[in-house]
Amino acid sequence: MTSLVLEPTSTALWQALVSDAEAAANRQLDETLESYLVLTLMRFTQRPELVSSVMALEFLDSAQKAGQQQHAQLRDVGDKCLLVSGLFPQNAKRRLVSIGYFVNMGRSAYQQLHDKIHGFYGQLAADFIPMMDVLHAMRELNDQSQHIDLLDAFELWEETGSQHALERVKDGSSGGHMIKRDWIDGADTSH
Repeated sequence: MTSLVLEPTSTALWQALVSDAEAAANRQLDETLESYLVLTLMRFTQRPELVSSVMALEFLDSAQKAGQQQHAQLRDVGDKCLLVSGLFPQNAKRRLVSIGYFVNMGRSAYQQLHDKIHGFYGQLAADFIPMMDVLHAMRELNDQSQHIDLLDAFELWEETGSQHALERVKDGSSGGHMIKRDWIDGADTSH
């Protein structure tokens, strides 16, 4: 008698990683957002050049296109910005812009797409920050050195209201860094 051994699919592995990251970030994405994030991660692994493009030019170029071509380009810009802001925040530093720059561009791309074709792109724009927080937690799951640095976390929290960045600031500020702990504890977290 032969036994059947089922290998987990890459979709199942990504799903498990996203679920673990949600728990680590103390964020619960709804099923639609979770599925979209898994599919975006799967698509990225097949096209790693996605994050090396100049997204601002692609975003501007999308205005010159129409129909499906424009929709695909706006989706790609939103997805790339999500991945850069969540998985590769160090790329923002290399490009001499804040992580919030990619957040704002990604949210704008998704919102424009929603304005054109509706669907769930409005939800992607609205929940960009929680998805980014999950991706930050994903980076940190196996390597705590993957935290964004304290000043970048402070800037990200201040610009976007990222709860994960705020936790990073709180954790870092308790270690004697120069950010005033009483100011952080009293900060408005309702972004």
